[in-house]
Amino acid sequence: MKALNIAAFALNAALYVAVGVLFSVVVPLKFGGVRFWPQVIIPATFAALFGPWVGGFGAAVGIFLSDIMLGNDPILSLMAGVTSNFICFWLVGYIANKKTRWLIPVVSYGIATAALAWIAYIYTDLLAVGIIVAIYAIFVAVILSSSKWRSYEVGSIIGLLVGSAIIGGTVPLFFALFTPPGTEPLVQFTLASGIAVFLWTFVTEIPFMLVLGPPIIAAVKRAFPKLNRKEESSELP
Repeated sequence: MKALNIAAFALNAALYVAVGVLFSVVVPLKFGGVRFWPQVIIPATFAALFGPWVGGFGAAVGIFLSDIMLGNDPILSLMAGVTSNFICFWLVGYIANKKTRWLIPVVSYGIATAALAWIAYIYTDLLAVGIIVAIYAIFVAVILSSSKWRSYEVGSIIGLLVGSAIIGGTVPLFFALFTPPGTEPLVQFTLASGIAVFLWTFVTEIPFMLVLGPPIIAAVKRAFPKLNRKEESSELP
């Protein structure tokens, strides 16, 4: 298993770099210094299949190498990309392999959705509000329709919320600290800018994890039956 995990870590990082660089060249979409990044599905899949360390370390190494190859600042990558990716996908892998109930996640994320929608309405626009509500509807539909994916979906929400919060806090801070004197920073270090970066990161990435994760993971398990493993006996609420 150790050899398999090392191979999975290397493949996770390599795919994250390759797909990340290719996608960013083809679709160079950014907001506040944060790229449009649907390829989060790659480390999410590895985290669910091989556990938190493979998912977290693979994502951290992959995002750093892709940032360097795309010409981004290595300090920014270490502050925002590496930390957020490691913690996000470590949480995904940890929670995805636990047993979870449905009531507390549905109620808790419902309250969080209401708060996020209110914040999005104040700081962004109605489109962001609609996306946030749609994400919650997808989340509820998946975890109520099949308990098989409940832990993965909960892990994806928690992991990306934490990762997006890290990015929302560190990206504006980086530009405040390292923008040369006399020049305008790409992102102002304000509460509004931090919230905007956080919302952008979360709403543009979580749909790919929630929707694409289950069929991809199921397909990989069918192709490689030995990857099927029982959920850990400890249960999350």
